[in-house]
Amino acid sequence: MTNVSSLSQPLVVGIGGTIGGVSSTERALRIALDAACGQGFRTRMFGGADMAKLPLYDPRATSRTAEEQAFVEAVRSASAVIISSPGYHGSISGVVKNALDLLEETARDERPYLADMPVGLIATAYGWQATGSTIAALRSIVHALRGWPTPFAAAINTQLTKFDDDGGVNDPAVLEQLRLIGRQVARFAPLAA
Repeated sequence: MTNVSSLSQPLVVGIGGTIGGVSSTERALRIALDAACGQGFRTRMFGGADMAKLPLYDPRATSRTAEEQAFVEAVRSASAVIISSPGYHGSISGVVKNALDLLEETARDERPYLADMPVGLIATAYGWQATGSTIAALRSIVHALRGWPTPFAAAINTQLTKFDDDGGVNDPAVLEQLRLIGRQVARFAPLAA
């Protein structure tokens, strides 16, 4: 899903979700991206359905699918990124990790990986334990990819927090946390330019 109000506006790329329908993880990401959009950024979201189309990353592949190319080009064009992952067994999901592994395609770019980009982080899990370890894993990955995790990250316990089909959430504090992530990546993006 893309918000293309003007191609002259800076871009925030959202990466996250799960395979098998729109998830809490994807809904949380949409709220954060909408907040960045409200700050004058255009957005491009790679949700679960998009990531399901990415083959397992093979560093020796001599060509890339159209979906892989579109993902890498979007990240190359981004001023900021927001990553949203479910907490699976205490860490990030395989589809999110696979998408991030594909950023190896940027290793020889003038700006490799997520270098100097602000990166907002969201973790959702059915319980608190996996949210914390998933955020920690995401921070570690973003550091390895040379990005700057924003000061605030949202850890969402989906046992307590429920999202609806209209883009809402039952907890106003969670809604504000997700909006804060979108505002932070928008605020810090000009520093990376």
